[in-house]
Amino acid sequence: MLQQFNAIETHLNQVILGKPQQIKLALCCLLAKGHLLLEDLPGMGKTTLAHALANSLSLSYRRVQFTSDLLPGDLLGMTIYDTRSHQFSFKPGPVFSHLLLADEINRASPKTQSALLEAMEEQQVSIDGETHALPKPFFVIATQNPLDQSGTSALPESQLDRFLMRVSLGFPSRAAEFELLDSDRGQSRLELLSDTLSIEQLMHLQQQVPNVTAAEPLLHYILDLVGHSRQHPDMLPLSPRAAKALLQAAKSWALLHQRNYVTAEDVQAVFPSVAEHRLAPKSHAADARWSALLLKETPCQL
Repeated sequence: MLQQFNAIETHLNQVILGKPQQIKLALCCLLAKGHLLLEDLPGMGKTTLAHALANSLSLSYRRVQFTSDLLPGDLLGMTIYDTRSHQFSFKPGPVFSHLLLADEINRASPKTQSALLEAMEEQQVSIDGETHALPKPFFVIATQNPLDQSGTSALPESQLDRFLMRVSLGFPSRAAEFELLDSDRGQSRLELLSDTLSIEQLMHLQQQVPNVTAAEPLLHYILDLVGHSRQHPDMLPLSPRAAKALLQAAKSWALLHQRNYVTAEDVQAVFPSVAEHRLAPKSHAADARWSALLLKETPCQL
């Protein structure tokens, strides 16, 4: 099944050209049961990547365009009174899907943004005193534009912390952009994709991630990185939740590379995407200076 998962990576690289590292990070995030925040300028392929992941993995997919007038009920669902049966019934919202694309999440009000917190953390929503379980697996891909653009409001630190990774696609290389233009025949590149992995197979792979071995010196290296952030006056300290997220992402990265143990290189590969939005919530995803500083200043004894 891992070979099939690697085949998905190959197919995604045919849709999102010239971004193999970002695609691998997105798959790593999904394998680790995490949520992904894509931050970039409009038109960089964020929505296309979310569509491509859903198409490749047999996931039910819903897209919600976040705007200033979007209400929590529009996202989660609401209880409606049926005049015929004289009973209240729950009408589920788009959050009841395997993969939810929260498009331009930072254009919604803080109240609507925070409506996703319970869903992302507990995989359930509570409405009118009743709890409703979400489908499994449940995966949120949220996109946001840089905060210097009009009509945006920053996500609170508590919600940023629920995203396992923050990734920026960035501009494609000239060769990749040329290929994109040269192959344009009015046909969506998403049509190149087909279901490669079933939901059951995906969940089986996700269950293998905790079994990847992390030796004691590796755990101390993670604690050194986290501890160093708590001594630096110019960055927010990384929490124990961030340390657990870093370990989970590193295990997923190792599994993607067909290893059952974690190396320091695995930790270093995922560290900027896992840590940067926690260290500096208002920085741009492409600017990983604080995580790079921690990696440079924290000695690795492995």
